[in-house]
Amino acid sequence: MIRTLEAVIDAHGQVQLLEPINLEGEHRALVTILEEEPAMHPHETAFLSEAALSDWNRPEEDEAWSHLQPAR
Repeated sequence: MIRTLEAVIDAHGQVQLLEPINLEGEHRALVTILEEEPAMHPHETAFLSEAALSDWNRPEEDEAWSHLQPAR
């Protein structure tokens, strides 16, 4: 099966996939270099939900969900 995944290649030629992938064994891959720069750095995607989830970062929320946390 052929799959297409988006990736970013830095100035040193290091390829970083923008989504996780699980493969059994080794596989060949083709890399196509696009002319445009990436819309964002791969690590910035983690910050996109920060504002939407900031409401959950309160002591009241910690207390409400504490029963799901392992004993400390």
